[in-house]
Amino acid sequence: MRFAFLIPALILASPASAQQADLSAFNTGPVFEEFGPHAPVESMTDLPADVSFSVAFDVADAASEGQRHRSFESVARFINMHVANGVDPAQIRVALVVHGKASLDLLSNEAWAARGRGGEASPDVNPSAAMLRTMIDYGVDVVLCGQSAAANGIAPEELIEGVRMSLSAMTAHAVLQQNGYTVNPF
Repeated sequence: MRFAFLIPALILASPASAQQADLSAFNTGPVFEEFGPHAPVESMTDLPADVSFSVAFDVADAASEGQRHRSFESVARFINMHVANGVDPAQIRVALVVHGKASLDLLSNEAWAARGRGGEASPDVNPSAAMLRTMIDYGVDVVLCGQSAAANGIAPEELIEGVRMSLSAMTAHAVLQQNGYTVNPF
């Protein structure tokens, strides 16, 4: 009897949850053409002409099995959407601080395969590796928590080339903050 009020709520919520999001307006680019989708927003009012960004993204959860890491891709989305809306790429500094279970998503394809991470779908390929390599080449600072690396038995030579190691994620964020970075809450 105590839960009788939940039944109508669940019935009313079902049609809404069954609806799919309309992603037809989302496109990639102009920086990363293969990932980082974003949608135009016609009436935005919060983007000054001289804006500059120094933003750190914090990621601790692992990617869904066999999938490119959505939170890593958020970094590309951030860059793509701002450049598409007139922000000078030179005015965007982005860091990705990785710790916890997400640490293993920074493994090179060779280390990924050696650890049997890919399962049957992609046994020899880290689904996030090519995206990360492209972002690192662009200038995204990808930082691994050294404490998480130790906890997961990750050696520096197992990482995607260009990933750097910090003493800890806390250390990385403290240093980035001293260098003017804010932490993106998403």
